[in-house]
Order: sequence, then structure tokens, then C-alpha cells
Amino acid sequence: MSTHTVVNAQRRQFLKLSGALAGTVTLAGLSHPTLAEKLPASDSFAVPTADKPIRINFNENALGMSPKAQAAARDAVTKANRYAKEEIITLRHKLANQYQIPETGILLTAGSSEGIRASIEAYATPDSQLVIPELTYGDGEHFAVIAGMKITKVPMLDGWQFDINGLKQAVEKHKGPSLVYLVNPNNPTATITPADLIEPWINSKPTNTIFIVDEAYAEFVNDPRFRSVSPLVKQGADNVILLKTFSKIFAMAGMRVGYVVAHPTVIARLENYVAGEKINFCGVDAALASMDDQAFIRYSKKSNDISRQILLQALDTLQIPYLPSEGNFVFHKLDVSLKDYQQHMKDAGILIGRAFPPAQSWCRISLGTPQEMAFVAKTMLDFRSRGWI
Repeated sequence: MSTHTVVNAQRRQFLKLSGALAGTVTLAGLSHPTLAEKLPASDSFAVPTADKPIRINFNENALGMSPKAQAAARDAVTKANRYAKEEIITLRHKLANQYQIPETGILLTAGSSEGIRASIEAYATPDSQLVIPELTYGDGEHFAVIAGMKITKVPMLDGWQFDINGLKQAVEKHKGPSLVYLVNPNNPTATITPADLIEPWINSKPTNTIFIVDEAYAEFVNDPRFRSVSPLVKQGADNVILLKTFSKIFAMAGMRVGYVVAHPTVIARLENYVAGEKINFCGVDAALASMDDQAFIRYSKKSNDISRQILLQALDTLQIPYLPSEGNFVFHKLDVSLKDYQQHMKDAGILIGRAFPPAQSWCRISLGTPQEMAFVAKTMLDFRSRGWI
């Protein structure tokens, strides 16, 4: 049987299955009357162009903010000549109630990036080190370089998993303070590190060690082995900084609203390294509306699950290895040049992720809407027939 015949058979099989997946949208509860317009019908899907590509390169939420959050942001424009002082107090109070901690345990930040920077600057000393896995989100290393810190990278285990024992050894060998930066789920791999590996280490309170745990993608997780470190903060742990954001599940990346959850003494230290809780009015009001819009949160999660299923089905059909995804993106193997693959995708109206050394032969694809991912999957099958994937 020729390669062309095999690819055509794979394409027919995939399209049949993806059609069934698209049909599950309503069954999955994504047809909520206030949200239906956010997930266009497959027959109204607009083929992407160079000017209007499918953007699956920055782990953004393709749905856009919830209708309620969009309305709140628009309404906030009319009062944006004022500072959002009362609204910021309300948001902090609401978050404290959610985590069941004092309000002094919450610090609002301009996205989670400001939280990363403030955490590193607050604990950087001439003899301190930042301990990170070799393959992870780059902001921790970026800000540590600016702060003049020593950076200790620990090689990954098979499957690009964190080597927790290796990270522990890096802390134990260092004579000064250590900051351990853990992204869970990790970026760019989308894999989780089980709580049973993280919690005992934090609870052991290694000397002069602060754990910065970035849970930007936690709301997308299905794996029961994952647990947030927030209960540790609630129980009084003063050696852990939890970073959160409204960018992902709430689709507010451009609004730049994030926050830190930590012991009040830690928050008091971090406050010296931010420009005050000066979050923009539209972002604050959108965040408040988003927290109350449970229907959208469920909708966003289910849409992401379906989009992931469509992409993984295509990868399975093409027999392309990938890592188990617990975020709104997938990390898969490539047997072709990433640079060439990126260009072919761009020519097809699809933007995908950049290179992530040392995983040179891997590609990160963010998840768009189910309709977008069906188009992406079909494009990947077309690429196989051309030898481009």
C-alpha cells in the first residue's frame, strides 16, 4: 500500500472521529445559553489567513473572557479616570475568602510575572541561588540573572519530568540561601509533578530555602496526583510562595491581573518589591466578574479538554509521541526541523510555539477552540502527506 493511500486512510479515520468529537460540544455542557456565542458552530468557522491566523503559540485562552467579564471591563472604562482602590480591596477580600486565609496573605500583582520578579528580588542576596529544572518557564531565570543570583539548573528525568531528588541535592550542596522555582503544571511540557513529591520537601523546611510555586495552569488539571500548595499556606507554611494568574482559565492574559498567596510575613516582604497593588480598573472588575462566573469557568475547562482530545487524537493517528498534557497546551516530538515546521504552519495560517532548549526536537502547541484544533489537526495530516511532519 502506498504512503499516499495510508495517509488518506488516516485522514478519513481522523475526520470521522473529530466530527464525533465536535458533536460532543453540546453534550459536554458547552451550549450554556449565555456562552453559546463563544463557541461558534463548525460550519461558521473562518479559515485562517496570514492576517488572521490561529494563534496557538503563547498558551493564551482562545475563548476570550467570559461575557460577564467583558461587560464588567467595558463598564469600568467610564470610571477609569479614578483609581480602583475599593475594587482592589474587594478583590483581595474575595481571594482571601477563596483560599480561607487572612487578607494579609494576598498580594495583587500585574500578572504572575510581577509576582515572580518580586519573589526573586525580595530574597536575592550575594550568596543565594535559584534552583530550577533544566526545562521550565523562563521568567524565573530571567529575573534571577537581573538580580545577579547564581542559577543552578538540574537536568530532567526521562519524559522531561522534574528530578526532585536532584533539586534537593542542589539545595543541600549550596552553602547559602536557595530559592526553588517550580512550575506545576510545567511549561512548556504541560506535565504535572505529583503533590506527594513536592509537599514532603516543603514540609521538611530545608534551611534557608524558599519555594516559589507557579500554578498558572492548575485549573486545567485532570490528574488526581496534582494538588495545589495553597493548603500548606493555609496551614501556616512560611517557606512557600504560591503564584496565580487570571491569564489562563479566565482568558485575561492581556489584562495583567495576578496574585501571590503566602504567609503574611512573606507578603509583607514582597510588598517592598512591587509598585503597590496598582492594577488597572478594567482588569480588577473583569477579575471580580470572572470569579463569580462559575458557568464560564466550567465551560472554559470543558472546551480545553475537548480541544486537547482533538489534538491528541491527531498525534495518535500520526503516531507522533507526546507528553501527557495537564495544561492548555501540548508538547510533542518532531522528526523534522522545528524552524521549517513553524514556517509551514505559518504559511497555513497557524502560529505555533518557539524552540525550548534543551528540548530541541520538541514542539509546543497551545490549544485553541475545538473548531480551531480540528483545522490544525487536518493541517497536520496534510503535512504528513507532504513529508513536513
